[in-house]
Amino acid sequence: MTQNPFAYRANQAYRGAAVAVPPLKAVVMLFDGAITSLQKSVEAQEARRFEEGHGHLMRATAILRGLSHHLDFNRGGALAERLYQTYSALIMACLRAYGRPRARENFGRIVASLGELREAWQFVDATRGPKAPGQG
Repeated sequence: MTQNPFAYRANQAYRGAAVAVPPLKAVVMLFDGAITSLQKSVEAQEARRFEEGHGHLMRATAILRGLSHHLDFNRGGALAERLYQTYSALIMACLRAYGRPRARENFGRIVASLGELREAWQFVDATRGPKAPGQG
């Protein structure tokens, strides 16, 4: 398997979270991780710790890539396709914003978008109906 180490870790984190917590809660947690990583990336860039900032950026994009690779297109249909396009666009926006003069502003918009997606998944989790025994 010739997968980049960040993607591998994101995949492992997704799988680990899926075993430890219900899947929708895992998705919310992954969005939290991506948001936190982007915020840390901006802080590191502004402090001129570019290698650290790049590492946080790669972690955030790996999380988004992991989410996109775990979409079920057979069950999700058009929604899964739209989510895939959204995750891909967010990844590209992150990569384009890194190291640019208005990085904080651009990352702020990306984080706001991720926050909206996180809230949507959290709402789905809260309203999905009766939960099986043992599910939070």
